[in-house]
Amino acid sequence: MKAVVMAGGEGTRLRPMTSSMPKPLLPVANRPIMEHVLRLLKRHGLNETVVTVQFLASLVKNYFGDGEELGMELTYANEEKPLGTAGSVKNAEEALKDDAFLVISGDALTDFDLTELINFHKEKGALVTVCLTRVPNPLEFGITIVDEEGKVERFLEKPTWGQVFSDTVNTGIYVMEPEVFDYVEPDVPVDWSGDVFPQLMKEGKPVYGYVAEGYWEDVGTHESYVKAQADVLEGKVDVDIDGFEISPGVWVAEGAEVHPDAVLRGPLYIGDYAKVEAGAEIREHTVVGSNVVVKSGAFMHKAVVHDNVYVGPHSNLRGCVVGKNTDIMRAARIEDGAVIGDECLIGEESIVQGNVRVYPFKTIEAGAFVNTSVIWESRGQAHLFGARGVSGILNVEITPELAVRLAGAYATTLKKGSTVTTARDHSRGARALKRAVISALQASAIDVRDLENVPLPVARQQTARGSAGGIMIRTTPGVPDSVDIMFFDGQGADLSQGSQRKLDRVFARQEYRRAFPGEIGDLHFPASVFDSYTGSLLRNVDTTGIAESGLKVVVDASNGSAGLVLPSLLGKLGVDSLTINPGLDESRPTETADMRRSGLIRLGEIVASSGAAFGVRFDPVGERLSLVDEKGRIIEDDRALLVMLDLIASERRSGRVALPVTTTRIAEQVAAYHGTQVEWTTTSPDDLTRVGGEEGTIFGGDGKGGFIVPEFSSVYDGTAAFVRLIGLVARTQLTLSQIDARIPRAHVLKRDLATPWAVKGLVMRRVVEAAGDRFVDTTDGVRVVETDGRWVMVLPDPAEAVTHLWAEGPDDASAQALLDEWSAVVDSAGR
Repeated sequence: MKAVVMAGGEGTRLRPMTSSMPKPLLPVANRPIMEHVLRLLKRHGLNETVVTVQFLASLVKNYFGDGEELGMELTYANEEKPLGTAGSVKNAEEALKDDAFLVISGDALTDFDLTELINFHKEKGALVTVCLTRVPNPLEFGITIVDEEGKVERFLEKPTWGQVFSDTVNTGIYVMEPEVFDYVEPDVPVDWSGDVFPQLMKEGKPVYGYVAEGYWEDVGTHESYVKAQADVLEGKVDVDIDGFEISPGVWVAEGAEVHPDAVLRGPLYIGDYAKVEAGAEIREHTVVGSNVVVKSGAFMHKAVVHDNVYVGPHSNLRGCVVGKNTDIMRAARIEDGAVIGDECLIGEESIVQGNVRVYPFKTIEAGAFVNTSVIWESRGQAHLFGARGVSGILNVEITPELAVRLAGAYATTLKKGSTVTTARDHSRGARALKRAVISALQASAIDVRDLENVPLPVARQQTARGSAGGIMIRTTPGVPDSVDIMFFDGQGADLSQGSQRKLDRVFARQEYRRAFPGEIGDLHFPASVFDSYTGSLLRNVDTTGIAESGLKVVVDASNGSAGLVLPSLLGKLGVDSLTINPGLDESRPTETADMRRSGLIRLGEIVASSGAAFGVRFDPVGERLSLVDEKGRIIEDDRALLVMLDLIASERRSGRVALPVTTTRIAEQVAAYHGTQVEWTTTSPDDLTRVGGEEGTIFGGDGKGGFIVPEFSSVYDGTAAFVRLIGLVARTQLTLSQIDARIPRAHVLKRDLATPWAVKGLVMRRVVEAAGDRFVDTTDGVRVVETDGRWVMVLPDPAEAVTHLWAEGPDDASAQALLDEWSAVVDSAGR
């Protein structure tokens, strides 16, 4: 006997899950509903099956093919238009006309004994046997009543409660003889229970009803879909579950990684090659699809998560359904009954309330509170660029595909035949992405100079030597699972805002230039990069007095690329040095704040015990520098900026220093005392770089370990700052603790507040209004200066739904009060 699986329905009640996926392909316990149906057919010997398809038919065909993987023979009958339950089977008449056949829905979950159903049909000599079951709520189904012999006496489709005369309903599973086709008109919509069966009964044909025992769930609503998952996990339905039951009710599929410190409370299912980190908690009736990543601190309860979803740290998913390829960012919350479509982005700290529907390809911005369905609106990313180039989670937000498109867009902004310098840090992720970038550049008629793994300052310097621009890929500082794709201009500096917007436009339009075969770019690897860098550095930075000073320093390379430059540099400087952590460590391409702090404490211990003049610690890409004084005490980054400023200004006695407007105003006092002046810049690194490259600038810094040494380069360079510092200390004959002690203490506090994108402009207007007659500086954001010199600065983040606030006062309490006052202004506008 053959079977017919009806798989053509649109599943409109299940949208947005069925907006881009046919209902039969919806996964239950990580396997399509229709696959459960086909496996049931095979179990009962029904190996030859015709599948009727209409809505998104190609997806069904592509998934199941000819059925070989299931050990079945599948053929397809395609409907050009919806033909109803009977019309769709009539459409497959040619394959079914020779013998009795079984009809079953491809989107109902069941474990009925089909062999018993077929035997009943044969015993009764029926023309049609309708498979029935008993349900507590029959309103959504066709009610059927049968006599003692099993003969159908009456049908009623989807009754009201006043019409309910039985709890026995039609499951949509039938055994039929081919003569039934005589009662189905071709090429028009016809239904079995509404059109054909009443006519058969009217003519007295043998139509029987078989009341089946077992499980049956018509997966027609979101509630029944979630219930089906729970029933499979509870063992209420006899279906195959892929994987291993590692403890009662806890199913883990092949290749899944579950950290021992993750909390699992079954019954639950974790799909193949999923990854669950330590500290995540997955509770009852949760289904985690294939290749899903569940980050530390995430909580999931009765959640159904389809394939390739990223569940960010500290996110909270309860009783919801999440479509495939969706990213749920840090601390997002999705409530009971909510459904998220395929390929959505749920921003950080956003809340999607219960029963809300978010349709495919939508973005919920960070911090948003969503209490109505998102159907038509689509908020794309406002800009590609953040504070560190284009940043995001590796293989979630930043994929090889994105890297190729970005590099193609960048190449399109340059002339054919231009040269671009590429570089990376020592992480595997950066290496893989850089290869994608190089291919895209060459395919866009760009020649590539690949530096491979070098410190960031070296990449910038080499870019400035004849390239039209550069691309550096590194692990995001402090975020091991994220990467930054950094774009440089011809001077090795970050792209200006105008150039970023140009790249944004090309990327958004996807109008990438492609080279003809003879125009494909060359790839070469320059030699002696480190010798060139150190030679230029020592020629341009004042090193007088170092060799004679007898200084001893301790240098921590942080197992990063800075260690590649240090050996030849320290030898040429003639300084007594001890280098620690010089080797590259691929497993640690960046360091968290705690790791950095621990490293500085260890460095301080070595400096104090060895009698060194000071210690320096590079970040893993050699861009930033942290200081430890001769007593082994850590000089915090904001203090290190003032110490360097004091040293340079006291030696130069003229010129100007470039500092972002968020820097303490004590910097003005230090600069003025030594006859120099401060030029305030925006917080954008490219603005600080611009001023750093202008004539008359003697120093620049951002208070976060980034220092500009203008005589060598106009960008942050930890190695150049280190060489400059050695020379200054050697010539001044003062210790770092002495210099630090003569600089007044600063009291600057910072706070970040979540602010939806839609109200950012309103927030800034309210801040200006609240400033009244007080002095307002709009160099970057809004800085309000009180009459007593205290100040607060309010700055909307360009890439995230956040507003930053800084406040400075004569003491911490005063700064805190100011911060609280203006936080209230920002909060009130954001509500």
